[in-house]
Amino acid sequence: MCEEFTVLCVDDEANILASLRRLLRRSGYQIITAESGAAALVILGQEKIDLIISDMRMPEMNGAEFLSIALNYWPNIPRILLTGYADIHSTIDAINKARISRYISKPWDDQEMLGIVEEALTVKRLERDKNQLNSLIGEQNKKLQELNQSLEAQVKARTYELEAAISELHAMHEKLKKGFVTSVRVFANLIEMRANNLSGHARVIADLSRKVARQLSLTEAEIQDTFIAALLHSIGKIGLPDSLLAKPFVEMTLQERNIYANYPGKGHAALMALEQLQGASAIIRSQHERYDGLGYPDKLVAAEIPIGARILGLCSDYESLQAGFLTGKPMLQSEAIKNIESSSGKRYDPRVVEAFLSVIARPEYSHEQLIRSKDLKPQMVLARDLLASGVMLLAKDHVLDERLIRQICAFEKSDHSALEIYIQVK
Repeated sequence: MCEEFTVLCVDDEANILASLRRLLRRSGYQIITAESGAAALVILGQEKIDLIISDMRMPEMNGAEFLSIALNYWPNIPRILLTGYADIHSTIDAINKARISRYISKPWDDQEMLGIVEEALTVKRLERDKNQLNSLIGEQNKKLQELNQSLEAQVKARTYELEAAISELHAMHEKLKKGFVTSVRVFANLIEMRANNLSGHARVIADLSRKVARQLSLTEAEIQDTFIAALLHSIGKIGLPDSLLAKPFVEMTLQERNIYANYPGKGHAALMALEQLQGASAIIRSQHERYDGLGYPDKLVAAEIPIGARILGLCSDYESLQAGFLTGKPMLQSEAIKNIESSSGKRYDPRVVEAFLSVIARPEYSHEQLIRSKDLKPQMVLARDLLASGVMLLAKDHVLDERLIRQICAFEKSDHSALEIYIQVK
């Protein structure tokens, strides 16, 4: 749109300036005039000018000299020279020294003049759009040092505003992600409260599943889906009777096993309507599929089974074997590992078994410290879930602030107990 541009016309003849003003104003441009090169330089220092049109022949400072100075101080403003036929040598000098965009012979043709002005300002408009796009890309990649130094002050100010907004949105996004995972952890904890012997079981499986997924170099999205699915893998058991939940799988009757076998499908159905949990719900449905196709509920084989479900099924069995949930008798870790190895290629994906064995063989290095509530400080990060009687108060990786620290201290006082608080140590 023309009205966004300001044109500076410079000529020592008032009638020439009046003609230019009448012509260009009809096209919607804002016109500023100056009767000498010196006066024009003052205006350039005070006003935002998008295009300069200058006569060649002026006293004291001719057009070539004026435009050469304008080039040095305002190189991004297009420059057009008005010249007569007799000024051909001066015009060449202006082209070389002032690097003018175009020159127009006097007397000019109005349509030609308007076309040349529009062409020059179209280039200016494209350059402005390009600079704005470069600014946005620079902000997203945090490379503000690469911003074009020729951006005008208004564009630079807008750049910093956008950067602050993007940073704020990023921080809000990270907070929402942490809040989402914390909500899932709390919900998983509520599911496990139906059976005291299950407290913390899902969190252990979820942490192990995440490590195995990373060992397999899955994408961050796949790792997240596997972790969430492991936390919520028992959600379908909410509708099962307490008597069935307390019974090991090997002790169930055929009828009870058929009822029990429906819980992955129920868990999948409960979560599938939530867009953020689409991947996790598919993993939950397939957690009891077998690599050899003898699992349930869909008899999937090998790669037909979601990779997260292959990981979750193995990690869940490993922890359940040690807890005695499957056989009714707890196994030693070595016995559970041997059981997993013996089922490689049958119940479990050999590639997942290999990754699992690598993870559990890796020594755990402690990067945490047990600390008392009175010694807590803002910005400390929880190394473990903060639990009270098996109920999760705060999730692992939560950043503490003064308000949370006061609430923790108040809880201990009202509960007459001391919480086990593990803080990350750098």
